[in-house]
Amino acid sequence: MAFFKIIRQSPLSARIGLIIIFINVLAALFAPVIAPYSETEIVADVWAPSSSGNLLGTDNLGRDLFTRLLYGARNTIAIAIVTTMLSFLTGIVCGFFAATLGGWVDQILSRIIDIMMAFPTLIFALMVLSVVGTSVTALIAVIALLDSTRVYRLSRAVAMDIGVMEFVEVARLRGEKIWWLMRHEILPNAMPPLVAEFGLRFCFVFLFIAALSFLGLGIKPPAADWGGMVRENAGAITFGITTPLWPASAIAFLTVGVNLIVDWFLHLASGLKD
Repeated sequence: MAFFKIIRQSPLSARIGLIIIFINVLAALFAPVIAPYSETEIVADVWAPSSSGNLLGTDNLGRDLFTRLLYGARNTIAIAIVTTMLSFLTGIVCGFFAATLGGWVDQILSRIIDIMMAFPTLIFALMVLSVVGTSVTALIAVIALLDSTRVYRLSRAVAMDIGVMEFVEVARLRGEKIWWLMRHEILPNAMPPLVAEFGLRFCFVFLFIAALSFLGLGIKPPAADWGGMVRENAGAITFGITTPLWPASAIAFLTVGVNLIVDWFLHLASGLKD
């Protein structure tokens, strides 16, 4: 009931964001049920216009575009969520350890992060993926590692601010261990900025996966993903066919929705009133 009360009091932009996210999650979860065809089934001519049998037309191989968008939502969103969760787990644990222990642990971890952040993210990812291959596991591991550097910076800064507060010092004097301090004192008080950062990092990872797929190093065909669909159908623009605009719009649609929710959450966490 409290959740619905918060929703009723939320601004219009937040409600729009929630609707956008709900639509995408629904598409991702029930893609096999909603889709009229299978993910790789060829159903008509190449780049056929929309019709009763093909709601959004077909792609460069004659596959139903609406079906591909649904399965693309499942593949792209699922990988982005797993990658973001992994990057947050790594970044938060390392950041909290660095802030809580300090000393040489903080120095070593921070210098490693500095070295990793010195390389442009896209170039570093392209270099690593070209060596280790572009399997889904490698894709998740590489992007999560790169993204965890940003999470580390935020979590370390927040944990250092919280770590000097009196209630943390009292817990230290009681003899509480590092893990207890991190779980019971630092993490609950660091949740608002971390949750907001999770939404922003999800958008970054989501767009990064789409960019890698557009460059041919993301999710491999015949699996559908929105970035790859833009690349596969880019040639249609030459003939005035709008097929690649549909997956590009889906990417923008979800990104805007998540950002609207993040803005709302930041407003709630700030304690400001309208």
